[in-house]
Amino acid sequence: MSWKKYFTPVPTADNVTGSYSPLSGRGASTQPGPARSNYSSFLPDVYVGTPNRIERYGQYNTMDMDSEVNAALDILAEFCTQKNKKNDTHFEFKYHKNATNSEVRILGEYLKQWYKINKLETRMFRTLRNVFKYGDGFFLRDPETKKLYHVDPAKVNRIIVNESEGKKPEQYVIKDITFNFKDLVATKALQTNGNVTGGGSGYLTGGVRGMTGTNTGQLGNRFTVEQGEIAVNAEHVFHLSLSEGLDNNYPFGNSLLETIFKVYKQKELLEDAIIIYRVQRAPERRVFYVDVGNMPSHLAMQFVERVKTEIHQRRIPSKTGGGTNVIDSSYNPLSINEDYFFPQTAEGRGSKVETLPGGTNLGEIDDLRYFTNKLVRGLRIPSSYLPTGADDSNAQYNDGRVGTAFIQELRFNTYCERLQNLLIEEFDQEFKRYLLEKGVNIDTAMFDIKFMPPQNFASYRQAELDNQRIGSFTQVQAIPFISNRFALKRFLGFSEEDLAENERLWREENNENLQPPTGDAAGEMRSVGISSAGISADIAGAEDQASIEGGEEDGGEGTPPETATGDEGGAPPPPGDEPAPPA
Repeated sequence: MSWKKYFTPVPTADNVTGSYSPLSGRGASTQPGPARSNYSSFLPDVYVGTPNRIERYGQYNTMDMDSEVNAALDILAEFCTQKNKKNDTHFEFKYHKNATNSEVRILGEYLKQWYKINKLETRMFRTLRNVFKYGDGFFLRDPETKKLYHVDPAKVNRIIVNESEGKKPEQYVIKDITFNFKDLVATKALQTNGNVTGGGSGYLTGGVRGMTGTNTGQLGNRFTVEQGEIAVNAEHVFHLSLSEGLDNNYPFGNSLLETIFKVYKQKELLEDAIIIYRVQRAPERRVFYVDVGNMPSHLAMQFVERVKTEIHQRRIPSKTGGGTNVIDSSYNPLSINEDYFFPQTAEGRGSKVETLPGGTNLGEIDDLRYFTNKLVRGLRIPSSYLPTGADDSNAQYNDGRVGTAFIQELRFNTYCERLQNLLIEEFDQEFKRYLLEKGVNIDTAMFDIKFMPPQNFASYRQAELDNQRIGSFTQVQAIPFISNRFALKRFLGFSEEDLAENERLWREENNENLQPPTGDAAGEMRSVGISSAGISADIAGAEDQASIEGGEEDGGEGTPPETATGDEGGAPPPPGDEPAPPA
């Protein structure tokens, strides 16, 4: 039954047919309808990152060709992917509850299995390095084998999010998917040739300096897919990002190279200027003083030009057809191996040649060293890890236990841990998803996987502190009027939790050697009706209790029981003395 039987379309000025959609608007109008304008969010539901995101990826590849930037990214990736010697992976387990031995063994086996099928032994370093370089890392998950196939970030055109569920990603629109099952690669890498951008105003648009825009070609229809593009559900995409959600690039991340782009361009221009100066000014030159006597100026210049031509030309005899000898003149570059002969008068007048020295201070590169160190500091790399020469500094760098080297390395270690915390959550969720899909019946809330701590010299510092504290504690412990607990807190740095843990572990280790106080154990046994004095003492005790309740009655002979307080009344009387009255 048609709705037109009950409702009649009413034509209006801009809608002659009367067709009206609450989504698309009035007729052919490009304005949205009330359902979209009144109830949809003001934020875009299709995120494409910065307007020149692909261009930035090309620039990051160009920056990666620089030796200092390349070495800095390698150092960051190496420190963040330390190997766990116990399970031969880059992860370790952090348990929130006490796990049984079987659970620990099963989790370890499945971690190695997941680690092996995704080839993380060789791919982990490159994966984190690419995330640091681009700010993002994308992988497609095979629903059957659970393998992760790498996707180049430049091939991800946009991300469709669900605004009703708090900007939760729903689909990733990826182009040019060509699977390489051997190397676990889903797309080809972005091809760059030379300098992608000169770093002008176009590069500075968007990103950390601007706002994130939407894809203008996709406005009005979020499901439009161009040729070569495939919309993949978010549940099949493994996305690593350096974004905490507090910047304008969400859900895309910010590259670590973004903050040093300006310094990189300055360093690049300075290097070019130094090369040009050395090529143009470094060679020595000759100055020819030509004696022209008292010639007029116009004749003097002609004479100088003739001498110049004579010096610059070399006459070479040659023989051509017809038996005629010809002298050919060819260009003769000024060579240091040639001699020059000029006539000179008796008074010493005549032409002469002097050498003009080349460029000086060619070894002064303090300005280049300044920008290189500034670039390295922008990536938080300690200067001791990236020296630019043997004579850069007179400071002595030792093993990192003391001095400036340790301070820089400690800060770098903290920076690496912060980067690890941005990425480990995705790896943790991915491994737990793998366990659930494999049917492992273990509570995933009882554990988390963590990256191994970065390589640092904090252990040296802790060892130095422990040696100093132990010496101070040993001296103070000999003073009788200072409490041991106070000494542990003041001179060994123990907290209340450390004191409680130390007491618990000490009791466990010394449980066999502990002797209970006299009478304490007997009193506890007596509270449940058991005595260590034997059955005769128990019978005597029962008779004594009956005599107290029913009147005085001889309880017979026997050894009185021990008391809970351990006083003399519970011990056997010495010979010749009367036994103590029963308790």
